[in-house]
Formats: sequence, C-alpha cells, structure tokens
Amino acid sequence: MARSLSRLLRPKSIAVIGGGAWCRSVTEQLVKAKFTGEIWPVHPRAEDVCGLKAYPTAIDLPAVPDAAFVGINRDATVGAVERLARMGAGGAVCFASGFGETDDGQQANTRLLAAAKDMPILGPNCYGMINALDGAMLWPDQHGCTPVEKGVAILTQSSNIAINLTMQKRGLPIAYMVTCGNQAQLTMAELALDLLDDPRVTAIALHIEGFSDLPAWQKLARKAHAQNVPIIALKVGKSTEAQTAAISHTASLAGSDVGADALLTHLGITRVNDLPSMIETLKVLHVSGHLSSGRIASISCSGGEASLIADMAHGTGLTFPPLTPTQHSGLSNALGPKVTLANPLDYHTYIWRDTEAMTRAFSAMIDPNLAVTFLIVDFPRADTCDPSDWDCAIQAAISTKAATGGTIAMVATLPELMPEAVAKQLIEGGIIPLNGLHEALEAARAAQKIAPQDADVIEPAPALQPETLSEAEAKSILSKAGVPVPRSWSGDLGTLTQHAEDHRGPFVLKSVGLAHKSETGGVALSLADAAAVNAAGAAMTGDAFLLEDMVTDPIAELLIGVTKDPAHGFVLTLGAGGIFTELHKDSASVLVPATREQLKQCLFKLKITPILQGYRNQPPANIESVLDAVEAIQSYVIAHQSTLEELEINPLIVTQKSVVAVDALIRKSHD
Repeated sequence: MARSLSRLLRPKSIAVIGGGAWCRSVTEQLVKAKFTGEIWPVHPRAEDVCGLKAYPTAIDLPAVPDAAFVGINRDATVGAVERLARMGAGGAVCFASGFGETDDGQQANTRLLAAAKDMPILGPNCYGMINALDGAMLWPDQHGCTPVEKGVAILTQSSNIAINLTMQKRGLPIAYMVTCGNQAQLTMAELALDLLDDPRVTAIALHIEGFSDLPAWQKLARKAHAQNVPIIALKVGKSTEAQTAAISHTASLAGSDVGADALLTHLGITRVNDLPSMIETLKVLHVSGHLSSGRIASISCSGGEASLIADMAHGTGLTFPPLTPTQHSGLSNALGPKVTLANPLDYHTYIWRDTEAMTRAFSAMIDPNLAVTFLIVDFPRADTCDPSDWDCAIQAAISTKAATGGTIAMVATLPELMPEAVAKQLIEGGIIPLNGLHEALEAARAAQKIAPQDADVIEPAPALQPETLSEAEAKSILSKAGVPVPRSWSGDLGTLTQHAEDHRGPFVLKSVGLAHKSETGGVALSLADAAAVNAAGAAMTGDAFLLEDMVTDPIAELLIGVTKDPAHGFVLTLGAGGIFTELHKDSASVLVPATREQLKQCLFKLKITPILQGYRNQPPANIESVLDAVEAIQSYVIAHQSTLEELEINPLIVTQKSVVAVDALIRKSHD
C-alpha cells in the first residue's frame, strides 16, 4: 500500500516524545540545526526542554505534528503510536528495541503495526533520520551532517554505521541519512522511492542486510532509471537458506551472496564493496551523474603515479584509450618536446605553478569519448607545510572544467591527502574530489549506468519438501523441454548388456542412485561393446544401471544450474563443467528471467570462453546451441516455478554442431 511519507521525512512540525537523555538530544539537534518549524517536546514532568515549552502528553500539543520521535520503552511506544495515528500525525520514528528483532518481541511488533494503521512508522529499533536540507533532525545523538542545498541520500539498517558516515571528512554533501531499523512497516525500498521525488536528491546509496518485497525493489529501480537518479548498494550478510541444496555443484557455486549480486544486476543497481568506495562513488554521482563508459584518462606530474594507476586499473574493466591526434597535438603544444606523451600521462613539473600552462595541458587531455579524466594531486599536510603552493592545481582544474565542460576528478593517491576544505572547493567548481586511488578507480567502475531489466523478478514460493528425481526422469523432462540428451536405456546389467550387443558403441554405463558418480566409481566411459559394458557393470555397486550413447567429439564441458534462492529468486549459473566445476570455480550467474543477450554475456564471462570460440585454431563450439539449451531450461523453470527447487546439468557437452546434456539433476515437488 502506497503511503505519503512527505510529512515524516520533510516535516514542518515535530513532536519529541519522552523524558530521557535520548529525547533531549533530539531536541538539541533540532535547535542546533535551526529547524524553522515547530518543535514540541512531550515530557510528563518538565515545563521546558532546551528552552522550549514542554507538553505533558501528545494530546496536549497545540496542533497535530507532522512527525514524532517516540523515545520511550517498547510497551509505551505502542500506546504513543496509537495516539499519534488517531490524531492524524504524519509519521513517527520508533526508537525502542525489543520488537521483531527478538524472539519475545513478535507480539509487540504485531501490536505496533496495528496501532500505527496507515500512519508511516520508521523502525522500530532505529535512530531515525536526518534531513539536512530542511534541518529536520529526528536523531537522538550527535552527528556530522551540515546544512546543504542538495546532496545524496543514504539509507542503512545500521544506526552506528549511519553515525559514522555522517562524520566523513571527504566533502560528500549528505542530504538525507535514514536508518531503517527492523523495517516493520516502512521498507528501505519504500523509503527510497519517496526520496526519488525530492529533486534536491542527486543520488541514493543503500546499505542492505537483506531483501524483502522484491516487486517494491523492482518498482524503485525502474523509477530511479526513468528519473535518471543513480542508486548504488553495499550488500552485506549471507543467509544459509540458499545453501541447503548441497547435493549439487550449483548450490556451492551460487550461494546467497551470488543471488544478491544477480538481483542487484537485474535491478540495474551497481554494487560497491566497502564504505569508502561507496562515499567516493556518491561523490562522482553527485557532481557528474552516471559515467558514460569505463574509458578514462590520467594526468600526474610523476611517472610513478602514472605507472601505479595503470597497474591498479588492470582487471577493473577500466581502460586508458591511446591519445587521439587532437589530444597529442594539444599536449605537445602545452608541454613541449621534453615530455613523452601517453595515457596515463606524466607531465613532469616543468609547468607547475604556471596556472595558465597547467590549464592548457589539462584541457588538451579532455576528450568527449572519455568518461572521466583523473588529475592526480596529493595535498601536503597543513600542520607542517604550506598548502598554498598547490592552489595552482585547484585553479587549473576549475578553469579546465569551465573551458571544456569535461568530466574531471582530482584524485589523491592516499585518502588523507585530499583535505575536506579542498574537496568542497572542488565540488563548487564542478570537479569531483576523490580520496584514494583505489577508491577512485572503484568509483569510476561503479558510477557507470546499468539499466534494470524489463522482466519481473520471480518471487520464490515457500520452501518445499522436494524429491530428487532419477537421472533418467530428469533427462526425460529436459528432453521434453527442448534440451538434447543422449539415447539411453535403463535396467539391470543383463538387459543393458543385450542392448549393447544390438547397438553400436561407444557407451557410458552409470550406476543408478549415486550422487557425484564419477567420484564414487559409479560411471564407466568409452565402453566399446557388450563385453566392456558387462565387465564395467560387474565392478559397480548396485543392480540398476543406465546405459547411454557416448558423445565422441566434445569441445568443452559446461555446467548449467538453477537454484531457488529464498531471498532473491531463481539464480541461473553457468560454469565450466565436469571435473573442472569445483577445481577452477569458473562460473557466472544471472537472475531468472534473463534475456538471450544477458545469457550470452554471462557465458562469455567464463574463463573457458576462448575454448568455446576456437582457441589457437581449434574448432569452435556451437554457441547458439548452448544458448538454446539455456533458454529452454529457463523456460522450464518459469513454467514450474511453484514446484521447482533445483536443476542442474553437469556436464553439458558442447560440440561443433550441438550440445548434449549427459548428466542431470532435478529436485522438485509434484506439480
């Protein structure tokens, strides 16, 4: 149900309910921020709080508050929320803990939701929120936010991480800091959706511990894409639910974190891996929006720094395009014959302190086909040095931005060598200040735009008690779905020996009922005739067997697997198959449903791809037949999503002409 959150997040009047130190701190933060709206402390005994008139109960307030901070104990919180909802308040922050996060708090959580009815509540078990745009600080502690006219929004489930992020000294303008707590009612996706409607928000970062309500996340991603508001995510935490299907190789490859990664990619939300990278990426997005590509340039007055950034960018997907004739000519004119021209560029120190010459050199490097140009500049310590000698670099960067309109970042190789005052000055001039070379490269990677997929995410059905089908049953299902399988016969050893007598080999014989048969002696390959089949079967355990034609012209072996991740949906994994599955851990995953192009991109991420494409003049595999098989599996998964738990083909043997699924596993309940 859609709720209006405007009064809660952008209030004109705030009630602070509670007599403790936490509530007094909320009032102090509102006064300190010079909040221009009404502040109404609610205290059962005090006449005033921080010089403001206090009211004994919420019922005694002079008007209905837009927002309230409820800083009282768990049971009293439920009553206060009920009164606020009955009054028609715009929303409440529930500070108390002991609700849904504890075993004995479930009933209290149910009562809280019933008390709130349609009134929005943030939390419980959270610090609340900071709106630095309007000075609305529903926040019971010190923080580092300062007034801004526009900036980024950060949402997190951790109040402590939120506090720490407000204390950053990297120049990032924070417009909103929202702690989501237990998300008993308002989810992170719902809160972020509302923040998209504030035109003062330039980008959104999400610190996520887990997903719920996948359609809401999809709605958020599509709206953000349509409005061109960038969203990035730092996803932490791994659940054990997606690891329960350990019978297959796929389950070990596609754990819950792989599912989270696939979901974020499906949503078009870029994932970052740590808080510093999140802050630096937000600075890129705040100043310049999404970057157009991974094509970058670097300028420094040190050959060591030029080499360092070139090495550090290796494997990130970022590239340094060779200089164009225009760049080469402009740099040559600006720097003279003593400088070797290249990208990354070491321009030496011949022109240092000559702001006009530095501007010409920096401007010559700007090219419309570059996503961003890095100017590597490390500022000295102000306590022992004179940083004014670096003003020439600041002015040259800002002048270059004004002259060229290019996307420019000034990067300090060490995070502490970009002073906060300089960072703010650079942002005012349209320059992205980046603290740390590693973080800068990660930000350039993460700031590239990816579009959300059109297809809806499949919300997984509740966990089942599935059965594992026999290999023959699984292959029969796959064959009907359109996946090629080998000709086969089931039965006892005598029956299969007779089949081998009547048909031409080579054959494969498998003992029925064993998992990972190749590891337990339950499979024999390259059996030329009936005698070989009989001898192989006599050496195996069991009295039920499967005899198949053997594929004789393989180019490669692949794994195709699908697991049902209860938090993220169905995760489809492609990987190197056969004995190489767990030896090389060569795999890539996407969320179902995926387009054929996405599946192809996933396939081409594998290290085995060169073999599929005809490595060193060897014959290439039939890539289209691989994609046909993967699409057939995906269609089967979608059609049977309510009963399927897991599916795996390992290996799928790929030849020049076709593919063949030679081993298969399906775990499902009855349709």
